[in-house]
Amino acid sequence: MIRLRYGTLLCLGALLLPAQELQNYEGKVTEFTLANGLHFILLERRQVPVVSFSTYVNAGSAEDPAGQSGMAHLMERLAFSGSDTIGTRNWTAEKKALDDVDAAYDRLAQESNKGARSDAGRIAAIQADASLARAAARGQRNPNEFLQAFQENGAVDVSCHATPDAIETSYSLPSNRIELWFLLESQRLSHPVFRNFYTERENTWNDMANTVESNPADKLRQTLLATAFEALPYRHPLLGWPSDIVNLRRADAQAFFDTYFVPANMVIAIVGDVDPGNARLLAERYFGPIPAKPLPPLMHTEEPQQYGPKSAAIWTGGQSLLMIAYKRPGETQRDDAALDAIRTILGEGRTGWIYKDLVEEKRIAQGTEIMASFPASRYVNLFVFSVVPAAGHTVEENRKALDDLLVRFQSKPVDAETLARAKNVNRGHILRVLGSNQELAALLPFYSVNYGDWRRLFTAASQVNRLTAEDLQRVALQYFVPGNRTEAYMMPMPQGAAASSPGGRP
Repeated sequence: MIRLRYGTLLCLGALLLPAQELQNYEGKVTEFTLANGLHFILLERRQVPVVSFSTYVNAGSAEDPAGQSGMAHLMERLAFSGSDTIGTRNWTAEKKALDDVDAAYDRLAQESNKGARSDAGRIAAIQADASLARAAARGQRNPNEFLQAFQENGAVDVSCHATPDAIETSYSLPSNRIELWFLLESQRLSHPVFRNFYTERENTWNDMANTVESNPADKLRQTLLATAFEALPYRHPLLGWPSDIVNLRRADAQAFFDTYFVPANMVIAIVGDVDPGNARLLAERYFGPIPAKPLPPLMHTEEPQQYGPKSAAIWTGGQSLLMIAYKRPGETQRDDAALDAIRTILGEGRTGWIYKDLVEEKRIAQGTEIMASFPASRYVNLFVFSVVPAAGHTVEENRKALDDLLVRFQSKPVDAETLARAKNVNRGHILRVLGSNQELAALLPFYSVNYGDWRRLFTAASQVNRLTAEDLQRVALQYFVPGNRTEAYMMPMPQGAAASSPGGRP
């Protein structure tokens, strides 16, 4: 179904998307594939002189190599580092300095790998050499040149975002600057230089070890994932495990890039005031020279069947928190629309059943949230209920109230008015997407890659419209069962207990 990248919308009434309107959208789409395998999807919308671009790489943190968790996230951080011609003052000198940095880290790894036989003095000397080489490399950079070129030409919404399933980069520009995007984006993808690698590696470690670890909700979400999944890499943090992050190397980033950032593994969408004929010429000129490479191997790991409920508890000195998750199939399966509708009925803001029941009526919770797909949606994932107990109330009280509500939902089909409201809200989400160049640019490649056809985007409304109350009841009975359930919760630390960590930063 439609991925929600925005907040809750108001109910839009019994609004349908006419088939003719969908045909009009389809009639404005042009697609082509370059000889190297890079696929383009163009949607003409000439109302305003603005164009949105999205580059979709079919690999995310689920593809992080073993022992290299956090690599996809680093690709996000390094996306705008530039190339061997953009972002440098003197590429020859900078390359030598970067090579010196890598050589120093090679020596550091060799000495550290000696374990108890390593020489602390030698390690300190090598670290000093690495610092000097990094300073020399910094002196040859032209910081932010890549992003400044966009910003000085009116670009907005420039971002790169890594998920467990993909790495997506987006831009919006005045349409008379379209060739600038072709130039810069093709340079970024054909001649990347990860010149800020070790700085961004340190920033990622700090974010994971300090920010995430100190955030109770983030910490509990990671505990939930690590408990729920046995085999799928969804169990790993998007930012990476701290012990992996500190050992990532620039050569590892280049190897990841060379494996997954290949033309046939990417789809680019361009939406807005674009001329398809001119765009194809520009694509051939700037992206055509990128060499064709084999597609990366598909991930073959499957999550084994869960044979009973799982549970994990974390002691906390602060707020209690409860998360209950049920395994569900990936988004391309037939029940995805029904699960989205269930999320809407149970958890859509203050109108959701859970908020009304636990917060407004029973007053045992101060906040609730439902995620229909977590942490991503390509593979088996989680339907998650989150509850923050109110002061003076416990996790156990909220767990029982949530379980009772789910039993009630499963016991009989929802009434016609409730179903109609859910359909209207979800159709409203779809309409919001269809009205935004930026959202369409992001979703066209997403549907092309994950559903095999971008046209599936335009049939999402009909899938919602066909849902029945019996569909929702069947899905709730099928997935919200003890054998699919994982629970993680934070509770006050018992008096006299103490938590400790045996590890730390190397």
